[in-house]
Amino acid sequence: MPFKRYVEIGRVALVNYGKDYGRLVVIVDVLDQNRALVDAPDMVRCQMNFKRLSLTDITIDINRVPKKKVLIQAMEAADVKNKWENSSWGRKLIVQKRRASLTDFDRFKLMLAKIKKAAVVRQELAKLKKEVA
Repeated sequence: MPFKRYVEIGRVALVNYGKDYGRLVVIVDVLDQNRALVDAPDMVRCQMNFKRLSLTDITIDINRVPKKKVLIQAMEAADVKNKWENSSWGRKLIVQKRRASLTDFDRFKLMLAKIKKAAVVRQELAKLKKEVA
């Protein structure tokens, strides 16, 4: 099957554009072929275009247009936040945010650490090559 992520009620999506950029939302209703009603614990329920959503592999078991309290309980029961932070996509975004927040001095220290690491790897590789030869 070519597709594994379908637009469905209870599908967790990442907002990829606009004022809610980077926020995880849950699709609570499909309005038409272009828009969905989305909600999250820390935002007001609103409609959003599918072009602004990136579907994730995470789904939660909810009914159509649940109350905010029910949605929050379902998200906690499904452990959405933890699943997202442990996924490769979520980890990649966390690393990107961390790198973007580095200061000039932090980037300098990181460069020095990479140089030291490369030197250690080079030494160990030379030892292994010497043993083989």
